Amino acid sequence: MNMDEVVKTLFKEIKAVDKPANRTNYQRFFKEKLEHPVGLRTPIVRGVSNKVFKTVKSRDKDEILDICDQLLASGRRYTRFVAFEWAQKLEKQYTRKDFARFERWLNKYVNDWASCDQFCGVLGSLLATFPDLSPKRSKWTASKNMWFRRASAVALIVPVTRGLLLKDVFKTAEILMTDEEDLVQKGYGWMLKVAGDYFFDDLHKFVMKHKNRMPRTALRYAIEKWPAVKRKQAMKKD
Repeated sequence: MNMDEVVKTLFKEIKAVDKPANRTNYQRFFKEKLEHPVGLRTPIVRGVSNKVFKTVKSRDKDEILDICDQLLASGRRYTRFVAFEWAQKLEKQYTRKDFARFERWLNKYVNDWASCDQFCGVLGSLLATFPDLSPKRSKWTASKNMWFRRASAVALIVPVTRGLLLKDVFKTAEILMTDEEDLVQKGYGWMLKVAGDYFFDDLHKFVMKHKNRMPRTALRYAIEKWPAVKRKQAMKKD
């Protein structure tokens, strides 16, 4: 199958499972009004994604990513999900030059927290393979686009789970500390929480130093897994 045929096959498979019992209302997960709030449940889309991926997985990585480009350009929520799923499956084949493509995806196709976080799984895997690319990501902390700022933090979750880029985690949190968007605050708070799973002492020191400045939203995320006594200490303003 050529690229167009792959996309048509995906659409055909989606149509076959697009039944009322397989749909859900995504609006309940978002504060912003969605253009198309009703869609297929994630397990249903993932099943189709895995089925169609089997027909292309033997192809060259760049060819598959080109198909992902076409899926993203279609503008549908489920094709965006599939594109990011397929890109994630290619993790072991990533090269440094893929950063430019992924950054373009973030700019053109990420417009809510769900797509941002799924995308960050892709980018995070790239950063875990090539940690020297992290300075490119760090520039996003100054972006006017809130999804770039959220991604600058969430993309560090995969690397820090592999013992990488801890300094970048804390540097990013400092830059985003008082960001006006709560979804950015939640993003870097989540990043800190995960970092604490692997570097608790470092996180504890960071939080206790910045707890008076850190917004409550981010702070609650960061200390969610702490023992009750330590959480109480962190929440208490000096």
